[in-house]
Amino acid sequence: MSSFALVVPLLHIRSLRVSTSLSIPQKNRGLRLTLHVLRNMIGVNPIWLLLATGQVPNFPPVWQMNLSTIIMPCNDTGPTDPTTTIGWGVIDFDWSNWKGTGSADGWAKAKPMDCEERLARQVAMTTAASPNTKVWVYRNSILALPWYTSVRVKLEDPAYAGWFLNFSNPLPHIKQQGNANTTCDNTFSPPKCSLHFHDSVQTPGFPHGDGDCAPPGCDVGSIPIGAYLFNPAAANTSVNGQTFTDWFVDDYLFGPNGGANPNISGFFFDDQFNPNGATESDGNLANLGLTTAQGQALSDAYWAHMNVVYAELLKRGKFSWQQLWTGQATCDYVNSYDCLGKTGTVLLVTKEKCAQNLRSLCSHDSPAQTRTMLFPFHTSDPAVLPDFEEDLANFLLVRGPYAFLGHAWHGCSKHYLFPEALNADYGEPKGICQETSAGSGVFTREWTKASVKMDCNTYTGTVTMK
Repeated sequence: MSSFALVVPLLHIRSLRVSTSLSIPQKNRGLRLTLHVLRNMIGVNPIWLLLATGQVPNFPPVWQMNLSTIIMPCNDTGPTDPTTTIGWGVIDFDWSNWKGTGSADGWAKAKPMDCEERLARQVAMTTAASPNTKVWVYRNSILALPWYTSVRVKLEDPAYAGWFLNFSNPLPHIKQQGNANTTCDNTFSPPKCSLHFHDSVQTPGFPHGDGDCAPPGCDVGSIPIGAYLFNPAAANTSVNGQTFTDWFVDDYLFGPNGGANPNISGFFFDDQFNPNGATESDGNLANLGLTTAQGQALSDAYWAHMNVVYAELLKRGKFSWQQLWTGQATCDYVNSYDCLGKTGTVLLVTKEKCAQNLRSLCSHDSPAQTRTMLFPFHTSDPAVLPDFEEDLANFLLVRGPYAFLGHAWHGCSKHYLFPEALNADYGEPKGICQETSAGSGVFTREWTKASVKMDCNTYTGTVTMK
């Protein structure tokens, strides 16, 4: 086993200046990791720590109730009907939206696939029907999905090979979609092949997959269908005058089908690269030909890159799901999944711990006040809200200047109930919530147009208009 010493000089990642030296063992001949790792935050302006943790968005607070709501809908058999999402404050669309499951039309059947463009079309339909709604769209932060045109054109161009991770040498055995082996899709003549790592975990397929392609097979240009992997170590690798990070932000996120579209105000970033490999992927260390040390170094590089991305979003007036507070710890430097807003339903106030939860949240330094909170409804079915009055009361009790009441991911083809009380005008809070007396278990908060009360003894919430 050979090793190489990599010394990275002082470098500029947008506005961050970082210095690091690393010695990384090398396992296979084809892989040289160019690591630019943000390990040392010493000397960085503290504002960058605030930006990286994504405390709050870079736009004015909103107290209006209907604009303080959020959902993540999806229709995998066509576009989401914009009349079904009217009124919601933030709508986040998943990549599976308009996918084309079964015989339905969708981006999986397009030649070549056009998920990125259809998300933008969905945004246009949604905002036309509900002009005050903000729309966020899906981007994967580590899986390079070729059904996104901006990703596919880079995967097809050999000049950008260093921006993507390769299979191990010798090749692993990866079960692919349809008539394909590890590297080649033999459905086509000549076969479409790539030595860049790709797998079939949650990918379209022909005749069936996670999205059903049209005959003769799945079309993602000159390469085989699969979920590829970005190379986090390539953050500052420049090709044709543009670094990977510059491309990721300027084109992948802020291109015409992303943040450059004024109707797209945020993103959902899926997956991560952990020390043992990529999440929701067969891209583990063995299949990538990486040592444990290389896996750790790539994970460090991934989080360094994403901290730059999170900060850049705020600078440009956008936000992301991962910057929401859903109950997780606040991290000065985001370096694990535990620092990110969750897609599952994480209840912030429960019937069993109502008083304990509210005592914690009813304080000036609570993340409910200092972060951008997602307060989920107590339900597994968004069409049914059994505790709506309690959820609304608790939300109005604890919310800060930036907060959303709504739903995390519930899957595709769901109905989202929108009670009329979400359209009410409660004004603005006059202060934070308080317990009426020590140990009473009754919490109140005055708004300019309503009085809010939660009795944890009976778990009864009331909102009384003034």
